[in-house]
Amino acid sequence: MSEELLVKQCAPTLAGIKTGSLFPCPCDDRESLLADIRRLNRLLVPKGLCLLPIRYRDDHALLYLYRPAELRRDLESGMARDILQKAGYRCDGCQRCVARLIRRFREEGEFPHEVGLFLSYPPEDVKGFLEHRPCKCVGCWKVYENEEAAKKTFAKYKACTRVYCRQLASGIDIERLTVAG
Repeated sequence: MSEELLVKQCAPTLAGIKTGSLFPCPCDDRESLLADIRRLNRLLVPKGLCLLPIRYRDDHALLYLYRPAELRRDLESGMARDILQKAGYRCDGCQRCVARLIRRFREEGEFPHEVGLFLSYPPEDVKGFLEHRPCKCVGCWKVYENEEAAKKTFAKYKACTRVYCRQLASGIDIERLTVAG
């Protein structure tokens, strides 16, 4: 897996302005991909990030890069806990929630609707999606509540990705691009 793919897909998470990113990655050789994930985790874990394979399908893997400390905080909100409990999660730890999410991806095949809680989506927008309400706008996610704040966040993520891709192309490596958290 290339560092270019990781930066292009996960720059806001690497920069510390987003809790997690979920992205597809070409995977012709599972062992080779796992070796790349281990290599990247040696660089990222000391900075407070973790990269995990979520599932494999055909010639792609679905990977999740996240900041456990931030995810723990995100999942502690009352609305997030309520959504997760209704989806069958035991909210007794961040790692257990990630493990449950992985099981849901692998068992059900579809994207579990609560996945947004693991990606910095506002819980009220995840709830709006689950309730099939009409959304106010669509960007990185469907927005059901604070449209203005969401649009600012979308612009911030886009600018961050542009800057990080430029920095990687100029020779700054992934370790230096990753903000410690």
